[in-house]
Order: sequence, then structure tokens, then C-alpha cells
Amino acid sequence: MTIQVGFLQIHVYGLMLMFGAIAGTLVAAMEARRRGLKASYAVDALPWALIGGVIGARIWHVLTPSLSSQIYGTTTERYLRDPLSIIRVWEGGLGLPGAVLGGVIGLYIYARRNQLNFPLLLDIAAPGLALGQAIGRWGNYFNQELYGKPTNLPWKIYIAPEHRMPGYESVAYYHPLFLYEAIWNLFNMALLLYVARRWEKVLLPGDVFLIYLVVYSIGRFFLEFLRMDYSPVFGVNINQLVMVLVFIGASAALWWRHRGARRARKRG
Repeated sequence: MTIQVGFLQIHVYGLMLMFGAIAGTLVAAMEARRRGLKASYAVDALPWALIGGVIGARIWHVLTPSLSSQIYGTTTERYLRDPLSIIRVWEGGLGLPGAVLGGVIGLYIYARRNQLNFPLLLDIAAPGLALGQAIGRWGNYFNQELYGKPTNLPWKIYIAPEHRMPGYESVAYYHPLFLYEAIWNLFNMALLLYVARRWEKVLLPGDVFLIYLVVYSIGRFFLEFLRMDYSPVFGVNINQLVMVLVFIGASAALWWRHRGARRARKRG
């Protein structure tokens, strides 16, 4: 969906991503002040996170195109045959797992350049990241994408025929999957803000971000069961598989870090 303003054509999807980035940065600035850091760190880190996020999101899409993209011929092989098509982000195609990974790499570079505590910077960014995701998902609504399986529930959404999956041209109403994920991300943000305050003296730097990964991966894993336009790689829903690995890795990291901390307290 686009809005025409004079000679400018504004993509609503990009607009929602921008609103999400701004809102997330405000939350990060608030968290930075609460932790005794300059709020400007959050603002200064934003370009690094955004650039890394966009690059990561695009690479993820190129390597794991959705089912509908593959049906209509947009495959990884096609991207590799036409490398210039990879940079045409405005034509659509971003993957959230890649966006998170790319954003983290961007923040790492920013932290190294400014001699900041990287795990602490991740903790500051995590609640804002969840909020940004919640807002950004509304871009999927305006694009009529990221909907779930057909449903007759009262909160069903109408999908125009040109945006329906092949074989479902006659089905009009679907689960608002984008909304489910937006709500889950808002819950994640609220939980992270609460945990960061309630257990501030117990948490280690980086714990809040690890909790973000645990909570997000749980929600995304189960929501993928409703998703029709998933990303198959060798017949496997790659996003769902990655969420399992992220959950296991982040949970194990939390357990290991605090196991070591408990041992240190006992020795002390």
C-alpha cells in the first residue's frame, strides 16, 4: 500500500517501520537514562542498528524466500543470477530473524567504536526492539501479508483476491497473524521492562536480551503453525526451526551464566 504526496510515493510499510524504530529508540533512551547512561547513546546507535537490520533482513529473505515467493519464481537462485535484484528492497522481501541478527551486529560495531558495554547495550535495546516489532507488524496489515489460515472468528480479516495464496482464491477471511505477533511483542516489551526493574540486582548484563530471545522465540514458534506463507528450506519451515535453536541457546545461556554466578556467591 502506498500514499501519493505530490510527486512522492510513500510506502506505508516503510512508514510503520520508521514509526517502530522511533518508538523503540524512545524506550531505549528511557532505559539508558535509568541505567545511568546518556540517552543520546540510544539515538546514536539507531543508524547502526537500522543499517545492520535492513542488510540482515534482506539477506535472510534472499536465502529463505517465502513459499509464495518461490511459487511465483522468486527464489534464492534467481537472486544470485540477478545480484542487483538483491538491493531492490522496495520491491518487498525482509526477514525478521535476519533483521535481529543484523541489528545486533550493528550494535556490536557501535559499542566497540564507542567503548561501551555491549551486553548492557543489548539490554537497553531489547524492550524497544520488541515495541518496534509490534508497531512494524502493522505494515504487514496494510500490505495484506502475514495472515494466517482461513477462519470465521469474529476478529477475522479480509484479504483481497490478489493477495491470497495459490489455491485459496475463493477464501476471503483469515487469521490476523500480524496482530497476534504484535500483541505478543507488546507483552514481551512489558515483561522485559518489569523484569529489568524487579530483578535488577540479580540480572547480569545481557540477561534482558536473552530473555527477549526466549520469549520471542516461543511466540514465533507457535504462531508459525498458523502461517500459510512460511519459508521452506529443504521442506522444513526454517523460521520455526531457527526459533527452536534460539530458544534452546538463549535458555541454556541464561542457565549457565547464573549457575556460574551462584557458584561464585557460594565461594564468596
